[in-house]
Amino acid sequence: MIRDARGPQATEVLEDAVQRLRAGTLVAMPTETVYGLAADADRPEAVARIFAAKGRPSDHPLIVHIAGATPAERAEALTHYTAAVPRFAQRLMDAFWPGPMTVILPRRVGVAEAAAGGQTSIGLRCPAHPVAQALLQAARGAGIWGLAAPSANRFGRVSPTCAAHVQAELGALDDAALLILDGGDCPVGIESTILDCTREQPVLLRPGMLGRAELEAAAGVPVADRDAAAPRASGTLASHYAPQARVRLMDATELQTALDLLGAQARDLAIYHRSPLRTVSPHVRLQRMPDKAAACARELFAVLRALDDGTTRLIWVERPPADPAWDGIRDRLQRAAA
Repeated sequence: MIRDARGPQATEVLEDAVQRLRAGTLVAMPTETVYGLAADADRPEAVARIFAAKGRPSDHPLIVHIAGATPAERAEALTHYTAAVPRFAQRLMDAFWPGPMTVILPRRVGVAEAAAGGQTSIGLRCPAHPVAQALLQAARGAGIWGLAAPSANRFGRVSPTCAAHVQAELGALDDAALLILDGGDCPVGIESTILDCTREQPVLLRPGMLGRAELEAAAGVPVADRDAAAPRASGTLASHYAPQARVRLMDATELQTALDLLGAQARDLAIYHRSPLRTVSPHVRLQRMPDKAAACARELFAVLRALDDGTTRLIWVERPPADPAWDGIRDRLQRAAA
């Protein structure tokens, strides 16, 4: 059930959502990155419904979303969920919250264990989307500290960036006609940057649309690369974000050579590309990729869904540029192709 959470009925819609959350049921909410499937992060039975709905392993941690436009507004939730906040982590939160960044911090014993996948750490994010913030603020007023909210799709599949995507993925849930809060298309389009802040310096676990240089400038310390000591984090499995059709990454020369070899016999094939390509087959779908990383991120998952229409067996994607601005997109495509 999709309901617009931006119009004249917004207050009523949000009140309905909060009542559902208090009852332990699920609500799909928009964020600036992707739509999330939300439940009260402190109720194990509610969190279990998320894992069941997505088909997600229960030891794969969820990101907990908290309210607050300012550090002072977020302080109570941070105290509730965390055992410690390093100075560099606070600097990152001050710089990029609300926004598309998740920080993993030491978890306070006895809180949100199910949402954390049983780990001693917890991933927290303060989203910038106005509907997400309105819901989180309303939930906080009803005694809910935070919402566990992974992407609102089946585990490992393409993330949803509009309400219709959520309906297509999870509309058949038995859970009392899932309420989907429509907040429009997600303006960022890929999931948040994740930083492990449980050690002496931040460690990049998942790239997003925040660049390493700006993260390091805000943190005041270097950002390290993921290593074997990193905690489990959302969206970091080798295979993830995958459509039903098989995805393959190729450079422009490889794409054109393959099209020339296949000729008119090419079929059941879609190509997402930046460089000019030519094909003599009427059965090949060519979809141009934006030249700017931010524009590509905004449409990436929607394009993968559109190309994966049931008739396409293969989706070929031109490799993103080596520019760091494309790191988050490259990460998602590599996992989709794994």
